[in-house]
Amino acid sequence: MRATLLLRFVASAGLVLAAATAHADDGWALRDEILARIVPPSFPDRDFRVTDFGAHGNGRHDNFPAFRDAIAACHAAGGGRVVVPRGWYLLNGPIHLASHVNLHIEAGATVTFAPEPEHYLPLVLTRWEGTMLYGHSPRVYARGATDIAITGEGTIDGNGRATLAYMKDKPRGGNGTPRRMGAEGVPMEERRFETERWLRPSMIQFMECQNILVDGVTLRDSTFWVLHPVLSRNITVRGLHIESWNSNNDGIDPDSCTDVLIEHCEFRTGDDAIAIKSGRDQDGWRVGRPSENIVIRHNLMGSRHAGVCIGSEMSGGVRNVFIEDCRMESVSSALYFKANLDRGGVVEHVRARRIHVDKVRSGLVWFETDYHGWRGGDFPPTFRDYVLEDLHCVEATGYGIQIEGDRTSPIRDVVVRRATIESAREPWLLRHAENIRFEEVSIGGELAPTLPTPST
Repeated sequence: MRATLLLRFVASAGLVLAAATAHADDGWALRDEILARIVPPSFPDRDFRVTDFGAHGNGRHDNFPAFRDAIAACHAAGGGRVVVPRGWYLLNGPIHLASHVNLHIEAGATVTFAPEPEHYLPLVLTRWEGTMLYGHSPRVYARGATDIAITGEGTIDGNGRATLAYMKDKPRGGNGTPRRMGAEGVPMEERRFETERWLRPSMIQFMECQNILVDGVTLRDSTFWVLHPVLSRNITVRGLHIESWNSNNDGIDPDSCTDVLIEHCEFRTGDDAIAIKSGRDQDGWRVGRPSENIVIRHNLMGSRHAGVCIGSEMSGGVRNVFIEDCRMESVSSALYFKANLDRGGVVEHVRARRIHVDKVRSGLVWFETDYHGWRGGDFPPTFRDYVLEDLHCVEATGYGIQIEGDRTSPIRDVVVRRATIESAREPWLLRHAENIRFEEVSIGGELAPTLPTPST
């Protein structure tokens, strides 16, 4: 029902039904090849109800053992559904999914988690802001699993605000520590963040998994990024409602992932709605896995920062990203591509069409190559081969379009076609950019030149 309403809402903005003349060299045919490969997993017709394993949905009982045992029994039987019926289920510990298990949360069911970080030990392998390390377990976690899912119309509540309040005065790992470890090649076994120093974990993380489905559930109140697949492939995400307003609460972060579909989701988040990543700096180069073959369509985004972002942790590269038929409300930027001179990496072959935005603060389209640098590196990122078309923005309170490359590595080969920005404080800013074309671009009622003159 939610997905149907969202599709109607997007269609009412004239996005789904908009007719646009395709150009033979636009590269959209690759999207169809990607979609043909993305197949959600299927599961045996067997149910394992957590209440049969001792769970109580009264909001007080610790249901960690019951969920653990139900998942183990489902996995041992060859797979099926672990069903969470109506009720409020507290867990003093994480949910670790296993292969062939579908965690099905029924309507009226809420799964919430204790705030104390000691419940999320022992440490697990994770990636934190682009660096591989051992940290506290995410609320829901899987590693090396095949055919896994989270489905249903219920809710997963990360209880993030309570965790952040609890840990306010506790020692933290610090943003620079993982970054330094990755840059200096500290051995993995020494990258451990335990009780004496902690890093906020993602709420849901799939590490080195394949054949993943997340469908229909509500996700709210995460400590950090909400849904974070890492080094995984064949991922279907659809019909989610994500509402999480804490700091760094990106909605979905595909991170060095291949063949990903994100559709019919609604985002209300404290950071970017969708942020595509592939590792940070030297550690990203060491792992060497791009994010590639990603389709994003029919989503509604209302976030404090960008609608769709690529970066800033993109050192492993990003390619073949297709964004279409999305509606964005008040966001910093609709399409935001960011990196810095520490990153290196190549982001290429990005396509977007039929995007409607109510209001942006930093540009309908924004390329930024000096985003929060750390060590003053000399590894300029490469952005090339973008076609962005049939875009509509009501108001830009800053620049309408910002494209800022590095003088040693300009932004290259960007086409913005059939774009309307009804009002903007400034039309555009272009710096260190080559082969930028505006085709039928109107900003503030005036038609932009086909080849705008770059700023200096």
